[in-house]
Amino acid sequence: MNLNERINVFSKLGDILREDFFGKYSDVILKAELNNPFFTSCQIRKSIDYWSEHLVFDNLESWIKPYNINNLKTRKKVLLIMAGNIPLVGLHDLLCVLICGYKVVIKMSSKDNILITMFLDILCSIDVRLKNSIKLIEDINEKKIDALICTGNDNTAKYFEYYFRDVKKIIRNNRTSIAIIDGLESSEQLNGLSNDILSYFGLGCRNVSKLFIPKDYDLNNIFNALYHYNETCMNHQKYMNNYDYNRSILLMGSQKFLDNSFLLLKNDSSLFSPVSMLYYEYYSNPENISEYISSHSDKIQCIISSKDILFGESQNPNLWSYADNIDTIDFLRSI
Repeated sequence: MNLNERINVFSKLGDILREDFFGKYSDVILKAELNNPFFTSCQIRKSIDYWSEHLVFDNLESWIKPYNINNLKTRKKVLLIMAGNIPLVGLHDLLCVLICGYKVVIKMSSKDNILITMFLDILCSIDVRLKNSIKLIEDINEKKIDALICTGNDNTAKYFEYYFRDVKKIIRNNRTSIAIIDGLESSEQLNGLSNDILSYFGLGCRNVSKLFIPKDYDLNNIFNALYHYNETCMNHQKYMNNYDYNRSILLMGSQKFLDNSFLLLKNDSSLFSPVSMLYYEYYSNPENISEYISSHSDKIQCIISSKDILFGESQNPNLWSYADNIDTIDFLRSI
């Protein structure tokens, strides 16, 4: 397959997603939700809507053509070890490998194996030649590879760094995102921030887990913006189990926190907040934030503010907005 044919495959995938996707694949969506309760139909729809918007021929072409990848040696084999924290989180890496024309070996997450399998089936139905480029594995015992792209936690990252020490690789570990409030945000911007915080129940690395707010800022502004997530969160048992647990820990420790019955706000200098919690920290000098960002740069995925990624856009990256700021296509070209 040449590059235009590969672009066309993913463009046709976008066409399928824009059709009656949820009607046609309703049984698969239900199965995915039963397999992973955090993958509600609403969260899956959000992911599908994102990909349907971005998998357009002109968008794909403007992204990939500048790389000049027409003459890559397509016998190269890339192992993908996928995460499963949010629906279809591994799809961008899969897109990158296949659009380069390489063969892909996939170790799916058990949390997101149903949706990924469905997408692979759709891709192969669009062009049967892709079957020769895709291999699924259950155990990570594949060492005859040319490159590795792995997404996991800090512990698995150390293991794969050693296990694949002689292989070119991208290994991603724990990251999260922050938001900087200056106190001048509109209600529309704060509503966007609420999506940055609680879309996908806050499980993505692009979700905001920490706020920087001006001294004397009224946190009721945040609570009011979050209110539309009330039913989504309170009607979700697994999310509320996290909320109840974290609330109990805070109470037993006599720690101060704010509570709106589904999200806990705590003044904390830490970066990573648990599910159902949001950390915040006051600032009086923006330079203090810059110092914090500099000292935590290897753990921050996105910075949401009026000057960086806009409020509400954390989970809407362009195809060329790469995780950990590592250009995946450039990496793949290098192998």
